Amino acid sequence: MRILVDMDGVLADFEGAFLDRWRAAYPEHPFVPLHKRRTYHPEEEYAPELAQSVRQIYCTATFFRDLAPIPGGLEAVQDMVRSGMEVFLCTSPLRDYQHCVVEKYDWVVRHLGIEWSKRLVLTKDKTIIAGDVLIDDRPSLHGIATPAWEHVLYDQPYNRHVTSKRRLTWKNWREVLGTGL
Repeated sequence: MRILVDMDGVLADFEGAFLDRWRAAYPEHPFVPLHKRRTYHPEEEYAPELAQSVRQIYCTATFFRDLAPIPGGLEAVQDMVRSGMEVFLCTSPLRDYQHCVVEKYDWVVRHLGIEWSKRLVLTKDKTIIAGDVLIDDRPSLHGIATPAWEHVLYDQPYNRHVTSKRRLTWKNWREVLGTGL
């Protein structure tokens, strides 16, 4: 079984880092805590005049490199590999990719080791990547192909309106994927 695993919001705590940096940089502006988020893109949760400031937070150097791991995720992907699954990290770089791309590699090497850098796939279109399952927090994924994989949602507050897909956390991944481990 080939499992594709997204990074941001699934293995790496994008939301926590964003909120910490937002509150430090703009203490005078309101913030939206994760449990109140209703949309995938953080800038859609803030006033239009703040959208550029929101993007600046996650486009700055070190943002992606310094993301904390989401508890249980690193152990889960390592357990998947030990159980015989073929696991690849399948992540989309930002349009403003200058820091993002190399920092995603740095993050993988730092948290999973250099061998995992061979398992990292960066693409703007995940539909063209072959796999059985894609674990991703983005509520809907579109591209030029009909994906071969099943989209299993990594549970986040901003995707809970989607009820038509299986939902996974790092506590229930074995049950959801049916591995029996």
